[in-house]
Amino acid sequence: MVHLKRAPRSVVTPSSPSAVSACASGGFRIPESGMYYRGAMLGPTDIYVCLYLSKPAADTRRFERVAEDLGIGLGTAHRSVGRLQASGLVLPSRTVQRRALLDVLLHAARHVYYVEPGGLTRGVRTADAAEPLSSMMTPSDPPPVWPDPKGDTRGYSIAPLHKSVPRAAGRDAELHALLALVDALRIGQARVRSLADAELRKRLAP
Repeated sequence: MVHLKRAPRSVVTPSSPSAVSACASGGFRIPESGMYYRGAMLGPTDIYVCLYLSKPAADTRRFERVAEDLGIGLGTAHRSVGRLQASGLVLPSRTVQRRALLDVLLHAARHVYYVEPGGLTRGVRTADAAEPLSSMMTPSDPPPVWPDPKGDTRGYSIAPLHKSVPRAAGRDAELHALLALVDALRIGQARVRSLADAELRKRLAP
């Protein structure tokens, strides 16, 4: 049996080329791209919402639809979109700046949305155990899963970006794939992260 291990983490300091640095105004800068994101630091729920909004088929016109599809409160949807717009990741039209989102995911997700694998539980497959990566490589054994008593897989627990992720992913294969790829960046070894990087670049190409 192969136990899931999180990839070793490099030390990131403010002077490091890969550091995601906070700015005095409350925003953050990613040195690799030189891009600066305004406003308060985005939380994991905001990335969850932004991934949903990035889908070509997403109905972004009504907050009620966003909240219903994601299993979040209406107020949560309003506040999250507001933060995403303040950060520059989402335009007032609710169009996602896909290049900017990709920049944040590839350079910041592993550090800002860090997660440690937990104990064995029943749940929904994620990271390299879910599509599309599960078709490209042999998944970890036991596999990483989002805890869900109705899930069909027993594996190591991975805390999702939001507690409603397992149910929302079960209704939306495209969203499931995006969330799983982000988890691959959060917990994966180098090869897993490389495959996730390439796949996200394809799916979030401007």
